[in-house]
Amino acid sequence: MPLSNSQYDEIQRQYDARQLQNRHIVERRKNKLYNAYPRLRELDSLIASASARCGRQLLEGDLDAPGRLKGEISRYRGEWESIVTNAGFDKDCLKPVYTCADCKDTGYIGAKLCHCRKQAAIDLVYTQSNIKDVLQTENFSQYTYKYYSNKEKDPITGLTPRENAKKAVKEVLSFLANFDVAFQNLLLYGEIGTGKTFLSNCIAKELLDAGHSVIYFTAFQFFEILAKQRFEKDEDASASLQNIFDCDLLIIDDLGTEFPNSFTVSQLFVCLNERLMRKKSTVISTNLDFNKLNEAYTERIFSRLVSGYKMIKLFGGDIRLQKTKA
Repeated sequence: MPLSNSQYDEIQRQYDARQLQNRHIVERRKNKLYNAYPRLRELDSLIASASARCGRQLLEGDLDAPGRLKGEISRYRGEWESIVTNAGFDKDCLKPVYTCADCKDTGYIGAKLCHCRKQAAIDLVYTQSNIKDVLQTENFSQYTYKYYSNKEKDPITGLTPRENAKKAVKEVLSFLANFDVAFQNLLLYGEIGTGKTFLSNCIAKELLDAGHSVIYFTAFQFFEILAKQRFEKDEDASASLQNIFDCDLLIIDDLGTEFPNSFTVSQLFVCLNERLMRKKSTVISTNLDFNKLNEAYTERIFSRLVSGYKMIKLFGGDIRLQKTKA
């Protein structure tokens, strides 16, 4: 999406800082290693000298130089690797470090924007950085079923809250495993405190780590930014709306907590419909049941949700209350 000059400069500064920080990591590691094992520095010098000598001899017409010097250089490198591995390091420990190995922290793969730079623009424009802090604690490695009761059963499904939560996680993992090959949307619904937002955050973490572009909004944030884009009617606002349509995954959390009106309903329909047509996945969480969804957002939207989304219900006690009592 188009960025202002100041936004572009800000992202570029982030990449410059990232590259500098990673170079410093390697440099500190090298200094520590070479101070402990001075022979490594000597071997570097010998390898460089032999390589330079080979180059000079080639320029002088000695085409056999590479063959003669190959063994010498190989012996130096073998000794270097032996010292490093015996010291407990990997032989590649001084290779460049990259935050994004795909673009080597340039932000580009060839002439195309890397997925990390696209997400950097999303983070900047939509101030998504706060969600990344949340994802450090709300992810599958921190997920637990202990707050879901394994006693009383739901009369309709015959499942306990814990059995149902395990079923929900299994369906979410299937959604993630097939994300690149099968278009699907999810609607997580159930009462307050049953883990819908946590599960949404788990999804976001997995896809961000896999290099996908993700935009996360609470319902209030979502409609607020749509209103801004609709009524300001400037070029940047239109570009931002395109990004909402085009990102790999859009998450709208707590749908129904905003105050539905004709504007929010119409804009929600446009967004859902556009993403369905573009086959771009959306995850929605809501505390509303089917009847209340239908009442709040009209039959057109309800029809899109029923026909285009996999419904995943979570139930049980309020996890937030349980955690405060623990």
